[in-house]
Amino acid sequence: MRRVTAPVAIALALSALLPGAGAAQASGKGEGKEGGGYYATKTPYRPLESARGYQRVPQGFVPVFTENVSRHGSRAATDSADGDLILGVWRRAESEGRLTRLGAGFGGEVRGLLDAMEKVGYGNLSARGKQEIRDTADRLRERLPGLFDRMSENSERIDVVSSGKGRAVDSGTNFVDALVASDPKLGPLVDPARTDADLLYFHKSAGGAAYRDYIENDARLATTLKKIREQPRTFTAARNVLRKIFTPAFVDGMDPADQVDAARSVYDLYSIAPSMRAEGDWQLGRYIDAKDAVWFAYLDDAESFYENGPGFKGDDITYRMADVLLDDFFRQIEEKKSGKSKFGAVLRFTHAEEIMPLAALMKLPGSEEQATESAPYTYANNSWRGSSVAPMAANIQWDVFRNGRGDYLVRMLYNEKQTAFKDGCRPVSKNSYFYGLGELERCFGRK
Repeated sequence: MRRVTAPVAIALALSALLPGAGAAQASGKGEGKEGGGYYATKTPYRPLESARGYQRVPQGFVPVFTENVSRHGSRAATDSADGDLILGVWRRAESEGRLTRLGAGFGGEVRGLLDAMEKVGYGNLSARGKQEIRDTADRLRERLPGLFDRMSENSERIDVVSSGKGRAVDSGTNFVDALVASDPKLGPLVDPARTDADLLYFHKSAGGAAYRDYIENDARLATTLKKIREQPRTFTAARNVLRKIFTPAFVDGMDPADQVDAARSVYDLYSIAPSMRAEGDWQLGRYIDAKDAVWFAYLDDAESFYENGPGFKGDDITYRMADVLLDDFFRQIEEKKSGKSKFGAVLRFTHAEEIMPLAALMKLPGSEEQATESAPYTYANNSWRGSSVAPMAANIQWDVFRNGRGDYLVRMLYNEKQTAFKDGCRPVSKNSYFYGLGELERCFGRK
């Protein structure tokens, strides 16, 4: 979580440099909502389309291969830092008798959430996250029953690969367990799960060296995020949140930067709580109004947009490294076509930091538009939202079909919604979601 360090006076002066940014708290259009909440990339998963609405597979074609890349499911927070910070403030206010009536119950609720996350294990899948992944696997099996029947008949294998991080590994395990539970004949076909950090944790691997230099040293990035974070609206939202918990005098006595840090901790706990729904009935939405939740979601989204998403116009540093993953998608199909592959399914499990760059590289819906330095990213001028680009358990799937003549078609699902490939890729017919493999290879420069 970013912390504010500059004085409020500087923030007021900088606000004029961000035209339209204030529209974020007014609409939140497209932002992840559940029970009135706004959770950015912590938004729990839901499929965006039912298979009942999918286009029919062109006549003569049958499924012969499927592959995906999935973010891990909903999880506990990666550490207790937010809870520790805000509980420290809460205890001080309690000792001074400066809690509101609503705020008196806040400390116990936070402690309960922290206890539940510690029991799950910080960073680990929650019960909700495991179910999200299992449900996704069940729907995959239901969508392509002919594929899995054929795999059983032909002893085609299932490849399971992850970043190696616990929640990604566990997501792969839960996905495969659900597949096998629905069809025990698939059990012997599953290869031992393997780790490939270069493929599925590329932002921290050798291929991400230039990217890491950008994160650490790019002056544009530092300046832009500073301007976004230090707008007057941030300080207003922070005070709004804190005054629900603490008396006005207590809040006014805090340094403005500390107000923002404390309020963002409240928001971060509020936004992770839905992932922990099976572990407890958390009501943290009582402590943050929708307009302020939207603003903090915008701040999170702005960081993700510039650090992992489309980023600055004319620069591909945030997503260039995802080419290793896109290349693997094509390679797996090409090996299937050539007869070199033993796999009927390739299942990959990773993180938001890989899904967001891949979406930008592929120009998936919501990830097509970059921001200029003179017109920074806002909710008013850009459709990119972490809640739709990379919610918990976000996934990109390519299903491959073949006919008797040896022609291959590819259909893409993005969070289980039929999705067109980028502009310039021609489907087999107008408004179709099916593309010839050769056409995709041409469109993505593999020919």
